[in-house]
Amino acid sequence: MLAVQVLGPLRVRRDGVVLALGPAGRRAVFGLLALAHGKPVTRAELVDALWGERPPPSATNVLHTHVKHLRRLLEPERGPRAPSTTIPAVDDGYALTLPPDAVDVVRFRSLVARADPGRAADPRHAADLLGRALALWHGRPLADVPVLAGHPGVVALDGERRTALARYAEVMIGAGAARDVLPALVEHVAAHALDEAMHALLIRAYIASGQRDRAFDTYNVVRRNLTEELGVNPGPELSAAYLDALEEPPEANAAAPAKPRTSGARVNQLPGDVVGFTGRQAEIAALDRVPAAGRTGVPIVVVCGTAGVGKTALALHWAHRIRSDFPDGQLYLDLRGYDPRSPVAAEDALTRLLDGLGVTGADVPVDPDQRAARYRAELADRRVLVVLDNAAGVDQVRPLLPGTSSCLVLVTSRNSLAGLVAVHGAHRVDVDLLPVPDSIALLRALIGERVRREPGAAAELAARCGRLPLALRVAAELAASRPDSSLAELTGELADRRRRLRVLDVGDDVRAAVRTVFSWSYQQLGPRLAFAFRRLGLHPGADVTPFALAALTGRDPDESRADLESLARNHLVQPAAGGRFVVHDLLRAYAEELAGEHDPEPERTAAVGRLLDHHLAAASAASDLTHPADRPYRPDVPVTLPPPFTGVDAARAWLDAERSTLVALCRFAEHDDRPRFAVDLANTLYRYLESGHYADALSVYECALRAARRAGEDGMLAAASTNLGALRRLLGDYDQAAGHLREAIERHRRTGDQHGAARALSNLGVVQERLGEHEEAASLHQEALALHRRSGNRHGEAAALLNLGNVHSRPGHHADAVEHLERALDLFGRLDDAVGQASALANLGDVCANLRRYPDAVRHLSRAQELFQRLDHSYGVAVTLSNLGNVHARLGDWSRAHRCYTSALDGFRDIGHRYGEASALNGLGEALCLAGRTDEARAAHTSALRIATETGDRDEQDRARAGLGVVRQHV
Repeated sequence: MLAVQVLGPLRVRRDGVVLALGPAGRRAVFGLLALAHGKPVTRAELVDALWGERPPPSATNVLHTHVKHLRRLLEPERGPRAPSTTIPAVDDGYALTLPPDAVDVVRFRSLVARADPGRAADPRHAADLLGRALALWHGRPLADVPVLAGHPGVVALDGERRTALARYAEVMIGAGAARDVLPALVEHVAAHALDEAMHALLIRAYIASGQRDRAFDTYNVVRRNLTEELGVNPGPELSAAYLDALEEPPEANAAAPAKPRTSGARVNQLPGDVVGFTGRQAEIAALDRVPAAGRTGVPIVVVCGTAGVGKTALALHWAHRIRSDFPDGQLYLDLRGYDPRSPVAAEDALTRLLDGLGVTGADVPVDPDQRAARYRAELADRRVLVVLDNAAGVDQVRPLLPGTSSCLVLVTSRNSLAGLVAVHGAHRVDVDLLPVPDSIALLRALIGERVRREPGAAAELAARCGRLPLALRVAAELAASRPDSSLAELTGELADRRRRLRVLDVGDDVRAAVRTVFSWSYQQLGPRLAFAFRRLGLHPGADVTPFALAALTGRDPDESRADLESLARNHLVQPAAGGRFVVHDLLRAYAEELAGEHDPEPERTAAVGRLLDHHLAAASAASDLTHPADRPYRPDVPVTLPPPFTGVDAARAWLDAERSTLVALCRFAEHDDRPRFAVDLANTLYRYLESGHYADALSVYECALRAARRAGEDGMLAAASTNLGALRRLLGDYDQAAGHLREAIERHRRTGDQHGAARALSNLGVVQERLGEHEEAASLHQEALALHRRSGNRHGEAAALLNLGNVHSRPGHHADAVEHLERALDLFGRLDDAVGQASALANLGDVCANLRRYPDAVRHLSRAQELFQRLDHSYGVAVTLSNLGNVHARLGDWSRAHRCYTSALDGFRDIGHRYGEASALNGLGEALCLAGRTDEARAAHTSALRIATETGDRDEQDRARAGLGVVRQHV
């Protein structure tokens, strides 16, 4: 009995034995006849399909020969002159006449038709029929007949499968079996990146199966694809699915939890409550009414008012009042919305907020949309108060809104943020100038009895300060520092100063009052402190340290610490955690204005240069301690101050604390036309940033590349492209990685930078290995090895040998892999490089497992794991655990394999290593399937397929599909 497979590679079986159809043209003829399922296909149609507009003169004879051979193959018992009953001639063509059940496409269409709602009223019966229909597919129709890839019949069949899959997904989601349709949907959207309707179904399936984080990831990926490829936004169906994902799921339907949070610890980032807070009873009463409003969306409160009116003080005071209502924590972030040089971008704000929630380093998604989705997922089931201070506009706030009503968002802004009110239903609380009684009460709380003794002068002082809390506090500090002066005398001085000041906005009484008070306070400072205050206006970061001020002033760090403490006592800066100091944006603007008036431009430029040099030198010193092997290849930097740390741990802590400042300085340098600093900073930090801080690495590297392109220098462009390419490789974005790295290699060769070229070659080699181009990968690693040997870079030589061992770790090449890995292990040992030794041992263990030398594999991997754990090397620990899982699975120890894979999976997810995550998921799926836990195995392979498809990793895609096939067989 003949059986024909069209739905996948073309196959013809007789009694289960595959028949050899012959050359490509003959296979194409048979495929066209099978597609027509009994209907005649004319010779003209066959010729057009095989040769298009340029058929050979002998086309008809070639067709006749193909048909003759097919008849002999399919009808071996037919006599030489007997007519064919399988492929008879019909008019001016041929037809394939087989029983309906003999051709899979006919069976597929029959099953789909029977599942039509009009014929299959029972959804379970419809699901069974559609599932059986889709199970007939083994890939694209006629997948191994490329000449027919664009044939209308093949294209139409693809459309029929899509329709059937969509119907199947809808039925399965409705029946509560969404998990079972996920593999098919994931595979479809991987091949059809712009299919909005099927992406919407996948999102709905993820929601129904309790995987809302996957739903958000899917939406963000397709939205980006639509924008980049077509220049359009998601349509109504896709947008509706996304809105469904934003809704809080009912408890009863929470089929499975989302990805576990990195940290469930309570966070409290609120600055301290305001000392001497006075008044605002009406505003507090309005705020108190908000949490009880019972809205279904996320509650949002906007506290708005003019600069210096006390918005932040009111927001923080109220936040402390309601802290107990949010037991899962309180987040705080100053968005610096009115800083003209460095407002906090939404993507950077998300990074800081995620950090507060325990999501750090490489676990922070690089894509801004995915970062926002992760932020919402982290907050989804938690009661958290989010305070967003000093927002410039709605666009800065909207990406930072949680997705569920369990949280409360409190925003302060000079802007009314009408968009939040109109679209998101925010409550707005307007903050006006302090009433006169409240202003006097605040002065009384800050100054004391003199206010009681001189009520008239106190009222005049409040009026001179514009009844602004910020100005009142600065004035009160001056009054407190001069206890022998009466308030009347002080008020007279203030009035006189206002008359003599050049007020830029003469019609703005509030701004005039603030500037007058600032000027009055500034004049009380001695020359030393006044100079330090002016220098603070040149700092582009969110806060300042004594070392940074020392660089700006050219003084000693200890003296600068004393200066900052004195300025804090005068309410001109505010102390913050970690020995840092924050400057109010109005005071920062005033300090910058004063610097422009009093300090010559060359001095200001030199001061900023010293600030940048200090941070670059400190970053270099820290990197020398954390990654000493790369010291000869880091940029030469001037040393302006001794580094603010000693020892490896302190260096790493400094890098962690200064990371956001370093990102801000890189952006400042780009816009201030200092490309060399941006590129040198990226080259200095790349080992640290690539150890897990991928989001900040992307900000720095893209900034450096833009700056280098403007400069147009090959050396800077080569370094910047190498860094960005290496990061894109780590992120699994292999196409972009390859583009950046090929450009880098060409430029490194032009400049003669052997170390840079070798690094770019090695990274490109890893990319090509991941894409399945093993020969090219080996060639690239060989070239990198030669460059390292030529330049005498022994560490680079060992690393290149390690990479060569990895690329040969595949069937037929294991002996070469062992040779390279053993040489790498020996060289790393002579260099006393523990990380390199552990890496070589881990990979050597994996190769030994493939050679079935299991005792050697366990020995190498156990040694590697011990080394990595001692070094606190998270990635290495995850790799060795994953490889140990492979060994235990092959030995049949499913329980131990399961423990290894799940621990490895946690490690890879913590550091954001997507290739490792996909590999561990596939290993876990294989172990679970062999242990009979097929539902869990299907989920693991489905997740692996999604990740491998997004990264383009062919090996893990194939492994995932094979695993899903095994699961289907077991079921």
